[in-house]
Amino acid sequence: MTALAAVLFDMDGTLVDTEVLWWEATEEVAARLGHRLTRTDAPEVVGRAVEDTAAHLVRTTGTRDPDGVVTALTTAFQRRVDEGAPMRPGADRLLAELERAELPFALVSASPRSVVDSVVGGALAHVPFALTLSADDTVRTKPHPDPYRTAARRLGVPAAACVAVEDSPDGTASADAAGCTVLVVPSLLPVPPGPGRIFADSLEDVSLDGLRRHVRDGAAARSGEPPERGHGG
Repeated sequence: MTALAAVLFDMDGTLVDTEVLWWEATEEVAARLGHRLTRTDAPEVVGRAVEDTAAHLVRTTGTRDPDGVVTALTTAFQRRVDEGAPMRPGADRLLAELERAELPFALVSASPRSVVDSVVGGALAHVPFALTLSADDTVRTKPHPDPYRTAARRLGVPAAACVAVEDSPDGTASADAAGCTVLVVPSLLPVPPGPGRIFADSLEDVSLDGLRRHVRDGAAARSGEPPERGHGG
């Protein structure tokens, strides 16, 4: 039986409500390049690293300055984050519960280090993360498994004993490929079901006991065994 060893949290759209800020920043830069952002652009924006979204805008608009697009996106997003990133419902309560239980938890983000540091020094300043990872800390970021594998390794625990809490398809794919059980709390884009993926409507519905059950159920699902009954909490 696999026991929960650590919880690995995505940042944008999961702990803090920054996915909307990222969309607004991309919308601003896209408009500057002559492109009106719509829902059809969402898979290339929501949960994606800045370089991925920049590459999409380069393809879409034909601009010849990809580095300039990366800089513009980062600047526009940073400005919004610096103005304040509200916590997602239930995030504070869950983090406090994990802290009281002395269960290690970490931040695993696809945002640049400058943005992660801004949020960790602002909205999340009260949260004692064991470690924080940004897109700058691994060779490949989400949807590749590198960020979650690296976080588990630095914590000294197997990825299979971790629950990753995610909101986007790319982040879920990253945690899934790393071997984590994934608790999906969708924000802007739907995430398809899969072995080792558990869904909740909000972090308000999530508890430490539920996370412990989820890691057991996720391990069972990946091995083909029937999970214990029950979801949520």
